[in-house]
Amino acid sequence: MVRTFFVLLYICIGVLITLPMCIFLLILRLFSKKAASKIGQPFANIMAFWPIFLISGGRLKVEGRENIPKNTPVLFAGNHRSMYDILAGYMAIPWLHSTAFISKYEVRNVPFLSWWMRILDCKFLNRKDPKEGLKTIQSAIADVKEGFSMFIMPEGTRNRGGGVMPFKAGSLKIAERTGCPVVPVAMIGTDDILEKHYPKIRGSRVTVIIGEPIPTDNLTRDEKVELPNVVRAQIVAMLEAHGFPCQEPEDTAHA
Repeated sequence: MVRTFFVLLYICIGVLITLPMCIFLLILRLFSKKAASKIGQPFANIMAFWPIFLISGGRLKVEGRENIPKNTPVLFAGNHRSMYDILAGYMAIPWLHSTAFISKYEVRNVPFLSWWMRILDCKFLNRKDPKEGLKTIQSAIADVKEGFSMFIMPEGTRNRGGGVMPFKAGSLKIAERTGCPVVPVAMIGTDDILEKHYPKIRGSRVTVIIGEPIPTDNLTRDEKVELPNVVRAQIVAMLEAHGFPCQEPEDTAHA
């Protein structure tokens, strides 16, 4: 429980240290969301995400950063096994590539993390309320058109079993509606830090593999239906190539 204590201690200290910058960026965001994100993303990495990850005993390896398209927004799509996926995702993406996560609605109540996620224009998706969920997706589509990238976990919830669960229906609509590329991301080891022995935090090696972008402009209707399966299959292939076996579920994803 020693690591858990120091992580919680740093969160308490970090709130005090970063509060002035947090207030400044919230004010700046009223005038320019992009400017607040470009300043906030590297600051949050340095002052929040990296320290928490390192104090937790995390050791990060990133492969495939060169696959991220430059000068264009993308939709990152990754498998989901841990709360640490958000930290690992932000640390793996170049700091100047303005990116917002689409997270489950409950994360909005997590102190410190949710504050910075709001500054970075992250979205909190309420799957229990279809109308609110639609508004969230529409907001994300608007942000992509303004030049922001988005990061979504199409499984819809943390996978506590093996492999990759089927992707939720409509999980890639942001890419379909904007024509931005989908960049598949495979994460290994994030759940070894916390979820496998909750509430204890233990050190672990985390590997993030960024795959080649999948174009979505000019897709036919059938190709849109198949897109979640295509993206999921690429993530599964990356996981298996790194020794993480993925047992295929009986159901398949659909759009």
